[in-house]
Amino acid sequence: MSLVGWMIVFCEIAFWVVIFLGLTARYLFKQKRFGLILLALTPLIDLILLITAGFDLYRGADATLAHALAAVYIGVSLAYGKSMIEWADQRFLYYVLKQGEKPRKQYGLDYAKHNFTNFLRHIIAYVIGAGLLAAIIFIVNDSSRTEALSGVLRIWSLALGIDLIFTISYFIWPRKEKKKAAGI
Repeated sequence: MSLVGWMIVFCEIAFWVVIFLGLTARYLFKQKRFGLILLALTPLIDLILLITAGFDLYRGADATLAHALAAVYIGVSLAYGKSMIEWADQRFLYYVLKQGEKPRKQYGLDYAKHNFTNFLRHIIAYVIGAGLLAAIIFIVNDSSRTEALSGVLRIWSLALGIDLIFTISYFIWPRKEKKKAAGI
């Protein structure tokens, strides 16, 4: 695996470690400000990945799937980062500290609206990630060196379209709560 590939793995692990440490500081040690500082470090992780991928390409490396995934990772992290932290925060409170409400599954129109919000986040992630991919393709200006980036961009565009179809389908055929078996 390339340096950029390992950095993606490192950054993903670091992202969740920083979130866990931030929540631990905030709730277990009652250090709300320190916890907030730790949680605010998550964009720094993205910056480290961006610098690593950029430096690798600057040194003359061919753009690989790892470079493309770095751009995707950055887009997804920036678009979904706050909601992922909120998701982790709610579960940390309930499952670790036994406080707050149990996270509940959504059904019907609530589920459709939630998926629509996630689709909007997907669009933001796509704009950021695709923008980074397009910028790299433009800067490198050699299609033979950026073929992997173009391929990922095409696949991601298709995935965005499929996500839109699924999002619309939840409004047409809402998710229904499963009925509990009798006698249980």
